[in-house]
Amino acid sequence: MFELVFLGTSAASPSTHRGLSAHLIMHRQYRFLLDCGEGTQRQILAAGLGFKRLDKVLLTHAHLDHILGLGGLVSTLTRWEILEKLEIYGGRQTLDRVHDLIYGVALRGHQSPIPIRLINTAPGQIILEDDKFALTAFEVHHRGGGCLGFAFEEKARRPFLAEKAEALGVPFGPERGRLVAGQAITLANGRTIHPDEVLGEEIRGTKYIHIGDVGRTDNLVEICRGADALVIEATYTEEEAQMATESGHLTAARAARLAAEAGVSTLILTHISRRHSGRQIREEAQAIFPNTYVARDFDHFQISREGVQRLTHEQKQRNSEYGEAQQEEVKLV
Repeated sequence: MFELVFLGTSAASPSTHRGLSAHLIMHRQYRFLLDCGEGTQRQILAAGLGFKRLDKVLLTHAHLDHILGLGGLVSTLTRWEILEKLEIYGGRQTLDRVHDLIYGVALRGHQSPIPIRLINTAPGQIILEDDKFALTAFEVHHRGGGCLGFAFEEKARRPFLAEKAEALGVPFGPERGRLVAGQAITLANGRTIHPDEVLGEEIRGTKYIHIGDVGRTDNLVEICRGADALVIEATYTEEEAQMATESGHLTAARAARLAAEAGVSTLILTHISRRHSGRQIREEAQAIFPNTYVARDFDHFQISREGVQRLTHEQKQRNSEYGEAQQEEVKLV
């Protein structure tokens, strides 16, 4: 399961109700900040999330509404020294601009008390992988080069069938762990037990695709194929289709058609222009792809194979990532 908190959902410039692009993704012990528009650190605090373990930043592209908040955030993180390191992933053009922002403005030539790594990330590169999960970058076409999307994917697993193991006499302990890891074991009576005897059919993991600003979708269908959730921009409506094309953005309808063609389960739209209400964007998309949400600042989603759940205010307070934090409920658009 992945947890996703929208910290900013406005396009280009903030509004009174929407901050600039920023998202926090949580999976087990990992926390990722995806994009960092102006005011992101305040949004993190307002959401009650804090900065603990927030040591990986993923950047979709170099435009200021997606990176300008890094200056203030880095200044805060290095002053408090609450992290052992900070890793920032992005394309070359993005990192060149981030370098100027951090070292030319935030630090102004001073040495950071924590290591800051700017990691040039290419399409197809695996950013992080362990035995249960992989995070991969892929190419996105927007204005300028080096634009990236990110695929968060749990690995398929075979469930351990405890009743079968018990019937075969497999004791509790490391023997069961080795079977889960795919290794055969030998019991005290000399009998060999193979993993296939105690493991069920393979269950696929959760797949979550996150795309920032984008003007072309034909190359994204297979990447998005079968995703449990697709997060993508919807800056315009179809009335402004020509403007969307010229500026390298999507309409809500185009985003919905991508979701339908790729067979995703849930579509979540963000990067909403100030000229539109969430209702306008949602209605246009839902006419093509009914299972569509339009994200609001501080929306919190749980993404799993069983479905996507938008948490209520009360559920947020019970969530361990939020702890005792109190936050104002954001009304539905």
